[in-house]
Amino acid sequence: MRSGARVCEERARRLAEQQGASGGRVGSYSRIVQPGELDVAHGAILYLDDITVSFDGFKALNALSLSISAGELRCIIGPNGAGKTTMMDVITGKTRPDAGRAFFGSTIDPLRLRENDIASIGIGRKFQKPTVFERLSVFENLELALLADRGVKASMFFRLNGEQLDRIGAMLTLIHLKGSAQRTAGLLSHGQKQWLEIDMLLMQDPKLLLLDEPVAGMTDEETERTAELFLSLQGSHSLVVVEHDMKFIDELTRVRSADAPAKKVTVLHEGSVLAEGTLADVQVNQQVVEVYLGR
Repeated sequence: MRSGARVCEERARRLAEQQGASGGRVGSYSRIVQPGELDVAHGAILYLDDITVSFDGFKALNALSLSISAGELRCIIGPNGAGKTTMMDVITGKTRPDAGRAFFGSTIDPLRLRENDIASIGIGRKFQKPTVFERLSVFENLELALLADRGVKASMFFRLNGEQLDRIGAMLTLIHLKGSAQRTAGLLSHGQKQWLEIDMLLMQDPKLLLLDEPVAGMTDEETERTAELFLSLQGSHSLVVVEHDMKFIDELTRVRSADAPAKKVTVLHEGSVLAEGTLADVQVNQQVVEVYLGR
């Protein structure tokens, strides 16, 4: 028994030495990271490694590996059935993979979390069809988004302070709807509803935004404004844009200054990465032309 006690004491001593003054926190690039804290010191905000998802024998994702840098705007293209939606389902916890690993930053494993927990750690998703509260005003939609992480009782007695009012005002300006703050959301155009929903996501301060065909059904003017919005968000947010509109992809990825790095476009096919590079690179890739662009 004394021997067993000494073993336990030795284990406790070694654990204490490993933890040191960090109290069990993880060291990352000489920085202490609290459990659950997003750490992007290594550069990537999202990393998927050999993710495989099968539905009745069909592999929707086939050993998919993908890395998204912090602050990056990445465009994902590919034919229908390429696995784009399933990929976003895995990232947001809607679908559990059969195999593979995923990391949000260097310390968070989203595959171990539930959908609502994934949203709370900073991953927001925008579906193709806008889902706003159409009977409420634009302002009330943003106010509800601000209250999303509060309990029912707390929300009943909640009053916006000056800082929160300023934040909503800034969000309304961002999507060109400040003059329509009191307008019923159901009366907005399709594009305006899309912008409002994106703004509602931004009220939660997500670090990573997943955007599924955001300009589908938009007018040319609305599409142009959406490109401007996304470009203004890159850097402060990481964006993954899944889209079929190649003109919109070109607008998002166009190099605007000589010192600006070229943006990557990832092409998915049959559940894995077929090609990756600049838009010009993938447009001349013979495999991409055959399975997608040539259609």
